[in-house]
Amino acid sequence: MSDTTTDNTPKAGDDQDLGAAGSQLSTAPKEETPNLPSLGVIGWARWFWRQLTSMRVALLLLLLLSLGAIPGSLIPQTGIDETKVADFREQHDILAPIYDKLGLFNVYSSVWFSAIYILLFISLIGCIVPRTWQFVGQLRGRPPGAPRRLTRLPAHTTWRTGATPEQVRESALALLRKRRFRAHAVGDAVAAEKGYLREVGNLLFHIALIVMLIAFAWGQLFKSEGNKLIVEGDGFANTLTQYDDFKSGNLFTNEDLEPFSFDVEEFTGTYERTGPNKGTPRTYETELTYTAGADGEEKKALVKVNKPLEIGDAKVYLVSHGYAPVVTVRDGKGKVVYQDAVPLLPLDANVTSSGVVKVLDGYRNPQGKKEQLGFNAFFVPTFGGSASGTMLSQFPALDYPVLALSAYHGDLKADSGIPQSVYQMDKTKMKEFKDADGELFKQLLMPGETMTLPNGAGSVTFEKDIKEWAGYQIVQEPGGGWALGGSVVAIAGLAGSLFIQRRRVWVRAVEGPDGVTVVEMAGLGRSESAKVPEELGELAGLLYDEAPGVPDPDPDETSAKTAAPSDPDSEAVPAEGAEQQ
Repeated sequence: MSDTTTDNTPKAGDDQDLGAAGSQLSTAPKEETPNLPSLGVIGWARWFWRQLTSMRVALLLLLLLSLGAIPGSLIPQTGIDETKVADFREQHDILAPIYDKLGLFNVYSSVWFSAIYILLFISLIGCIVPRTWQFVGQLRGRPPGAPRRLTRLPAHTTWRTGATPEQVRESALALLRKRRFRAHAVGDAVAAEKGYLREVGNLLFHIALIVMLIAFAWGQLFKSEGNKLIVEGDGFANTLTQYDDFKSGNLFTNEDLEPFSFDVEEFTGTYERTGPNKGTPRTYETELTYTAGADGEEKKALVKVNKPLEIGDAKVYLVSHGYAPVVTVRDGKGKVVYQDAVPLLPLDANVTSSGVVKVLDGYRNPQGKKEQLGFNAFFVPTFGGSASGTMLSQFPALDYPVLALSAYHGDLKADSGIPQSVYQMDKTKMKEFKDADGELFKQLLMPGETMTLPNGAGSVTFEKDIKEWAGYQIVQEPGGGWALGGSVVAIAGLAGSLFIQRRRVWVRAVEGPDGVTVVEMAGLGRSESAKVPEELGELAGLLYDEAPGVPDPDPDETSAKTAAPSDPDSEAVPAEGAEQQ
């Protein structure tokens, strides 16, 4: 049997029908050069459409979309953090107006980003539709017939056998079909093709890109995201008024909020006690009791970091944690005018926290006049002691809690109509309580201790019950499942288009001048690859077992029989460098 030969050098005498044999190995549309002088309006429109729907332009638009998303990551966005945008405007008087005109403070809703997005969407659809119809046509058709000279193909082999041409073709047809080739007999040859999953993968990749684009657009337009700080024992209902801050997509409405509510039963946090990771959280989790829908049944759930509670399209994430000391304020007569857990915001990894206590109603000073009280609060869960010289926590757990308070009285301006932060105090109309030295009245309290205000103004008690709070982020982003599914399909399709090669094999069996059957085999792939010659050699070896070779004829006898001139197109051209049997 002859060895499989690979020859990639083009020859001037190649058969004209080699182009037909190698055609339609890809569904990529053919490039057409427009005749510019004869183009009219319709011609230019068709040319523009061909350019827009070409894979080259689709990849360029995909690159532009990626580049366009960079400013959205580097520049503060109005829909994400308006405070940062306002700060940027104050700090950059020259850049801010330019960014406004370019839409860089709202990149994903800008005209230019939307234009790239829509053009990419159209381009992908324009690429897929014709390729899909072309591929369906190829599936319904059959592999093209063999070229007249198989030995002119890059990978080929030939040998002589005592089997009849019909027996060789039948064996070749059965062998190729067994190896999952689409095969059929055409004249004196068998034509087969394999590797259609390459084009299937290519089409799946592009369809998945469209699905991902639709899913991302849908998610951005109808998404919502809000944050809520909740103390142990309190609850939350999914309405706009319950959120501390809330933002949503352009097409989101209040009716799109998932109906549910939940109560925070308990927060549990544990930390590393020793070693280089001392103070690092080991466990952050909250036990919730939630109800889905207006009349849903109460259920228990445990929410952990990166393990949200899923209710319909909404996900409830645990994102932060802190302490809420319980403070009781009494007036000069001992009447309780305030008692509540006060959430304080962490300042460092050891949960050193700060905030304010505001007594807005019910308090009267020793003269019987209505006033408001305010206290700056500074809390450390693990105090280092007075010898440490600082009011900084040494560990995030409640090992040695201490609360520092400084007292003010007057008007907190809560009725001015201007929104105020619950963690800050407006002191413009507040007066300090003074100690015996005329300094600001302040005191360190341990759980259960009471600070008595000067001149019979009342008292403040740091209760032994120290609660904890958890910060939750409630997210609704429809289309997430479609985006994930599209990305998985895109990866699978891309892998198929990269690693599967579409190739064709032909087997011709004809009777030679001496009456002995001459077998020719050749393979052709879409691109140069060692896989085609290797596979052809394997197939040739199996077919050789069915149709074994015979010795070559005597050279003198062959010369006598072939002395007369013959048509070169009818000659069986031997494999170049083939090993003769």
